Amino acid sequence: MSLEEKLQGVLRNYEELESKLMNFSELNQQEFATLGKKRSDLEELASLSRKYLSLKNSQREMEEMLQAGVDADMQEMILAEREENEKKIEDLEKEVKVALLPKDDADEKNAILEIRAGTGGDEAALFAAALFRMYNRYAEKNGWTFEIVSISETGLDGYKEASAFISGKGVFAKMKFESGVHRVQRVPETESSGRIHTSAATVAVLPEAEEVDVQLEDKDIRIDVFRASGAGGQHVNTTDSAVRITHLPTGIVVSQQDGKSQHKNKAKALKILRARIYEQERSQKDQERSDMRKGQIGSGDRSERIRTYNYPQSRVTDHRINLTLYNLASIVNEGELDGLINELMQHRQAELLAGDSDS
Repeated sequence: MSLEEKLQGVLRNYEELESKLMNFSELNQQEFATLGKKRSDLEELASLSRKYLSLKNSQREMEEMLQAGVDADMQEMILAEREENEKKIEDLEKEVKVALLPKDDADEKNAILEIRAGTGGDEAALFAAALFRMYNRYAEKNGWTFEIVSISETGLDGYKEASAFISGKGVFAKMKFESGVHRVQRVPETESSGRIHTSAATVAVLPEAEEVDVQLEDKDIRIDVFRASGAGGQHVNTTDSAVRITHLPTGIVVSQQDGKSQHKNKAKALKILRARIYEQERSQKDQERSDMRKGQIGSGDRSERIRTYNYPQSRVTDHRINLTLYNLASIVNEGELDGLINELMQHRQAELLAGDSDS
């Protein structure tokens, strides 16, 4: 099927949706909402399709005029316009092909961020805390809400593990590229000999799942409540407010004890549980489609090293696309991640486009 045929099909589909929505009296509320979302999702592509097809039609009309024969002045004018048109078509074709790529259903979802210190002891915990702050600042730059769910601190201002809900427009579309092992190379403040140490932290980004995405049956979950433990003082809870939820079919376990309210801890734990089940189901579907999806930037496996932060050289290297940037301080301290994430998104698009042209 040619690109023009694909776009003509897009317009037919869009016009059918428009027609159905105009006869809203025949639809129930759910049907109207579903059709409205489909139309909204197609709106940008339909607009691009109209522009592209209009330019192609103009091009054909100009060719016909040239073949029919025109005087020299008219021919010069048509040739100039045709050249300009060809450039517009070439630029628009790239945009159209990207818009035609299959969308990740989870891209518009909010996300759950989980960071855990890996190998490297106290230095790894300090790095995990730095990453958590980095994503907090990145969220602020994007106008997203960053809600801390839990933090397990070490004695040196490091984090053994930390998690947050990030909500806003297109959160998962950008944050999904951050899952994996992040490695840091630097001289610890406690290192008198000045030797560079290598430590690591694991980042997991899960799309937030709504109840409609993952329905939890009472028979499939076991909820245990217990007394929250902590470092002492104000962290010790005198009531059974901590919650542990086990999803029996998958064996996934989520514990939540940061809040003083058992009800709030349960709600947060259920949200995280849904996200983990949803991500597991997404991964299984991806695996069924292909053992290794063509064009995927890494497998997304949490054990995969994706990025290295080298402090002595002030560089950050993303190993999936062999990209190195020399602005480590602005990336880590100020959350200037767009330089990395935009490149990853473009690389992903290019790989998908190459795969599409092979098919």
